[in-house]
Parts: sequence; structure tokens; C-alpha cells
Amino acid sequence: MSKEDYSHLKYVLYARRSIKANKNEEDRGVPSIQSQLTEVRELADREGRKIVKEFVETVTGSEPGMRPKFAEMISYIQSGKANAIICFKTDRLGRNSIDEGVIKHLLERGIIQNIRSTDRNWNSDDHVLIWSVEMGTSTQYSRDLKKHIKRGQNEALRRGFRPGIAPIGYKNSKNREMGKPEEIQVDEHNFKLIRKMFDYVLSREHTPFQVLKMAQDEWGFRSRKTTRYPNGKLLSKASWYNILSNPFYYGEFEYGKKPDRHWHKGSHRKLITHAEFDEVQRILGKGTSRQRTHKNAYTGLMRCGHCGARITCENKTKNQKNGNVHHYTYYHCTGQIDKECRQKMISEIELEKQIVRFLSSIQISPAFHQWAITELKKEYDREKSDKNTILYAQEKEYRRVKDTLEQLFQMRLANEIDSERYHRENARLEPEERRLRGFLETIDERVQNWIYDAERILTFAEKAVDKFRNGQMDQRRAILAALGAEHRYVDQTLTIKTERPLLVIKEMASEASEAGKILEPPNLHTLYGSKGKKHSSSLIRWRCGELNPGPKKSVCVCLHCVVHLFLFRNVA
Repeated sequence: MSKEDYSHLKYVLYARRSIKANKNEEDRGVPSIQSQLTEVRELADREGRKIVKEFVETVTGSEPGMRPKFAEMISYIQSGKANAIICFKTDRLGRNSIDEGVIKHLLERGIIQNIRSTDRNWNSDDHVLIWSVEMGTSTQYSRDLKKHIKRGQNEALRRGFRPGIAPIGYKNSKNREMGKPEEIQVDEHNFKLIRKMFDYVLSREHTPFQVLKMAQDEWGFRSRKTTRYPNGKLLSKASWYNILSNPFYYGEFEYGKKPDRHWHKGSHRKLITHAEFDEVQRILGKGTSRQRTHKNAYTGLMRCGHCGARITCENKTKNQKNGNVHHYTYYHCTGQIDKECRQKMISEIELEKQIVRFLSSIQISPAFHQWAITELKKEYDREKSDKNTILYAQEKEYRRVKDTLEQLFQMRLANEIDSERYHRENARLEPEERRLRGFLETIDERVQNWIYDAERILTFAEKAVDKFRNGQMDQRRAILAALGAEHRYVDQTLTIKTERPLLVIKEMASEASEAGKILEPPNLHTLYGSKGKKHSSSLIRWRCGELNPGPKKSVCVCLHCVVHLFLFRNVA
């Protein structure tokens, strides 16, 4: 067929690439979308082929139904608006048997009269076998490529690399361009900023979105730089929430499609510990109602002791005849669980009085604070054997679970169990294996940081009353939030639910009050005697039962048990 024979045909131009080309690929001759368009347009001009519409997309063609522009082009041709296709290579048209069959069918029926590429020219009356062989080769190439990619991904996962773009705070290395295995590296600037943001969230003194605003307005935090945003851009609330919920930051990630989606241990540098991640999830209210911005100090931190619904607040204004205006705030049950709940409301002033009474009940003197820290440090050295005992038990359990997973895998390979049972048992054991592995990896760090927790709690006990009385609304809310978020309100009485170490301090302070004393460090001569022998007559007990022996209390208030709370409350 001569050149003039094609002048009456109406061509659609189709250009496709699986991914956007980078500089190195272009240097090696891998065509980008733009280079495809340039060559095909020049070919059409040179041979006098009329292009009536162009279809361009950057998407894989390995699976049918994944190319919207391809589907649009087929509909365009079937409607009679075009009857020929021009493209860079015929393999741009078909990478799977379904799409290949559609093109083949239209070509056989004459709906597509000609397909022109830079190296081939196909007409509707050409031998269909040759077309099938060439398109089949393209489809097989796509299948082989998919296997190679899958193999590469599995190898990357085995060495702890998550395929894809690294989350903010990290960056992808350029190793692939040098022929080396890819890895995730730390973006030092954003890594430090995000760690600081996590710390502020963990302090509970600010809401997560207050931390985001502070980071962007005061610290200059921005998203990673891109071609479109060379200086980065402000992070959305949703993106910040995703960062706080991303397990990648404590060293693990989930990868793959179900049912082959599994957890993997990353080789990248961790930003936070697993325990810190879990605490952030509790702050975010995972599994409960989503956090909101609170305009009132204590909403979201209390529940009705009668029906379990959240406590909300109501603002009222009273205008007096003399022109004075008074504003009041009352807290009451929302009634979302039990609409018939008749719990009485309480004024914010009375509520704050109850909070101050509780804070006063755990207040310690600066001298006791310093003495307790000194004694806890001494006791720490004597408690290392306990830590080793716990560590041995956890290591034994971890090895058992890990061996069970390996046996399960081998049974599946030998076809001794079916796929359904394998995935069910694997899904049951994998979370336990990850939990134990995370525990073993962080136990030393958590035990080493015990003094930080002790200092934080003792400082809180010493200064919370003054800070609450003299602080602004945000600070007062932060103090109540630091005590917990599930406090119970019933019959106009607030019951504070808080950490056990603070309850121990409260019990110790109560005993001191009953004895007519304040919670001060014991006189060392009285406690140890002139020869250094410890006496049990001191107000501050050191071992269980040294004072007021009798039935064991629900909360032990000896300092020996306090140290165990500080050291091991997150270990067992």
C-alpha cells in the first residue's frame, strides 16, 4: 500500500509509559512520553497521516482495566471517529492478553484499518498469526518483567528496605543509579523536627494539631521539596495524622496485597520507640471518638459514671439589671448512651476545686522529691537481676513463636496444610512475634529511661497544684490530661483515674497526713540508725509490711514497690 493510500484514514495517537522517566533512563535510550510524542508526530507528518486525537497516559499495562486512556481510545474508535492507530511501538498497545485481544479483534473486523509504529506497519488484511506472535511476545515480556520486579521487591524486603518513596523525615538513596542496593536514609533536618513534634505530642501539653501549627509557624516545618514545590509546602492535618499513625517511624512496615500482605522489620534508623508509638495512638484516641479542638478546658477528659457517655460543657450568660454580665460554665453528661441519664451538672469552679484537692493529695515537698530520686537510683542497681529474669522469659517466648512461624512456613511449602489455614495461623502469630521482638529491642532503652519517668512524675506531684492554680486554660487542661482521659463523674463528684505511681504517692501522702506530718524524706539517722541498720519505724516504708503489718492493701505504699512501678510498669 503506497503512502497516499493512508491519507483518508483518521489516526489516533497513543503514547504510554509505565512510570515517569528519569534522567538516567533517558540517557540509556528509554523513551519518555515526550520523546514518544515527538517521534510519532514527525512520522505522521513525514508520511501524511492525519491525527485526529491524542491519548497519553503514564500507567502500567500489565493488568486489564488499568488504563483509562486506552479504554477511552477504544470507545473513540468504536464510535467511528477514528479507524487507525499510530504509536511509538506496538508493545505500547498491549501488555496483557485482554487488551491484546481487543486490538486484534478490531483489526480483524476492519474497525481498525491500520496500526503504524516507528518500526512496523499493520493492516487489517495482514496475516493475523504474525500479529499474534508479536503481541504475545510483548505480553510475555510484561509477565516476565512482573516476576523480576516481584523478585527484586522480595529481596529488598528481606534486607529491610520498603519499596517506594520514603516517608517525610527520610529519603531514598541514589544507590540504584550506581548499581547498588537501594536503602532508606535519614533526612537530618526533617528527622529532627518530626522527633521534636512527637515529643511535644507525648508531653500532652498540646493537642497534635497545636503541635503541627507550632512546627509550621515557628519552626518552619514543611513537606519535602518537589519540582512543583521547590521549598516544600504546608502539611495538611490528614498528612500529619498519617505521620503520627505510621509504624515506619518505630522501625516496622506492612507491605504487599492481601492475603500476602505481611509485616517486615526495617533496616532504617528508628525515630521513636514502639512504646512511644503506642502512647501516641492512645493520645490520638484510636478506637475511640476522634479528637476535636476543645474550646473548653476539660471536655473530652471525663465520662459519666452512671452511663459511660462523655461529659460535655455548656456556657451560660446572666445579665443583671444593674448592667453587670456574668458568664458561667457547667459540665454535664451528653446523654448519648442513655438519654434518660439524670446526672446533675457541676460548675467549672466547683470542678476545679475538686481537681485541686486531688492534686494537693499527691503533693510532695522539694526535699522529698530529691531524696526519692536518690534512693530510686540506688535501688536501680539492685534491681538488675529482676530485669534479667524478665528478659530471659520474654526471649524464650519469642524463640518459641518464631520457631512456630518457621515450622508453619515449612509445612505450607510441603503442602501439609492448606493456604487458608496457613494465613489464619500466620495472622494470629505474626502480631505476637512483632510485639515480642519490639519488646526485646527496646527493653534496655526503656529500663535506662526509667529515671526520666520517675523524675517526670515526681516533678508533676511537686508542682502541679501551683501550675494548675496559676496557669492558663490550656495549661490547666494539660494537667488534667496528664492524669488521664477517663476520669469518672457521678453525683457531682469527680473521681480521678490516673497512673499507679501517682496513686502510690497519694497513699503515702495520706499516711503522712494521718500521722500529723507532711510528706518529707525520713531522718536518715532514724531510718538507718547510728550504725547504718535500717529501722521499720520510719513513716516512709522501704519494704512491704515494714509499717502497719496486716492484710495487704490494694495499693502498696512502700518505696520498694514504687521503684518497681517506675522500672517495670511497661515491661511485664
